[in-house]
Amino acid sequence: MAKPVLVRNTEEMMMNLDFPTYIKVAELGCSSGQNSFLAIFEIINTINVLCQHVNKNSPEIDCCLNDLPENDFNTTFKFVPFFNKELMITNKSSCFVYGAPGSFYSRLFSRNSLHLIHSSYALHWLSKVPEKLENNKGNLYITSSSPQSAYKAYLNQFQKDFTMFLRLRSEEIVSNGRMVLTFIGRNTLNDPLYRDCCHFWTLLSNSLRDLVFEGLVSESKLDAFNMPFYDPNVQELKEVIQKEGSFEINELESHGFDLGHYYEEDDFEAGRNEANGIRAEQNDCQSCRFLD
Repeated sequence: MAKPVLVRNTEEMMMNLDFPTYIKVAELGCSSGQNSFLAIFEIINTINVLCQHVNKNSPEIDCCLNDLPENDFNTTFKFVPFFNKELMITNKSSCFVYGAPGSFYSRLFSRNSLHLIHSSYALHWLSKVPEKLENNKGNLYITSSSPQSAYKAYLNQFQKDFTMFLRLRSEEIVSNGRMVLTFIGRNTLNDPLYRDCCHFWTLLSNSLRDLVFEGLVSESKLDAFNMPFYDPNVQELKEVIQKEGSFEINELESHGFDLGHYYEEDDFEAGRNEANGIRAEQNDCQSCRFLD
């Protein structure tokens, strides 16, 4: 769903910059493994195809992969030779790949050095757990039982973080550059406590309450733990972008996504899919917090 947007903005970036001979791309929140290169491959392929179409030489391309310092960059970099080999087969080109460890809520690159910024399913993670969540005890995130103050605390933290993100990126990107961001978001505009895509946090909260009841987890630990996560809706995104003022919104699309396991006829299989999804997101975090 995000691929056409990425392709269009890559093409527009090249044309608006009059086909520069050098391009620097940043992938923010790249995670680890070969999936880190999927968007980068699409960007490079789009640039090369466009250059061939207009009879221009392809630019040299630097690709900067960013994630937190504890990310497994070693595993990611092991795929660089295979990635460049695939580029050579497909486009008769290559790129230079670098790591840029650090939080994207801080400056990562020199001024006016980036031409294209891409981030996919990373910006729903906040820089920290919001403050003033004392009344949200027993919940890991916003649920239907949460007070309005919990929603306001999460929204306020998201607004601060995303404003900072935009301000920092505006210093790093060149004029007429492009930024393509994909979020986990929600469709609801009227009920801030209804989180249509985050039911798994409720399931995890319920499971941990069961462990508290069984004496395996302390209630104080559960009450003190909240997710540094926020799923904005379209209006909340627009308001932050427009208020910060550094970027224009060229495209803003919202798509529903069928997770599939909602409709599993086999309850056991549905439960296993849910558990695997939660484990993929938060296994290390939960282990450190509750099993020490």
